[in-house]
Amino acid sequence: MNQLQALLNDSLIRTKHVENAAIIDIMERQVCASTFGFNVRDQRLEGEDYFKEKYYKCVRADEHSICVQNADGGLIVVKTKAFILVATYRVGMYPSVCMEAVETLGRRNACICVPACWHLID
Repeated sequence: MNQLQALLNDSLIRTKHVENAAIIDIMERQVCASTFGFNVRDQRLEGEDYFKEKYYKCVRADEHSICVQNADGGLIVVKTKAFILVATYRVGMYPSVCMEAVETLGRRNACICVPACWHLID
């Protein structure tokens, strides 16, 4: 497990309210790290959309984050200066806890200990 995967596991998966997560480098347009079995490919979310073979409806959006959901769970996307954080949650997990964990990781000062993650800091 690399440092970014460990960061995803420690910051998000351990909350028990994030099912899967990934960090995408905006400049390189590629996934830097993801949790085991979570594959993210190029997709665009607008209003009501399709991600990983499921339809989602947007329930919250601002200039830095999007929250979409369906009957089975949801997806949180948070944009930082250099990365996009993607996290999913399933039924039984609290969307608010997932959103808070992902947004916190996006601005967390503790990320400076991981060189590949320095740009996650606002």
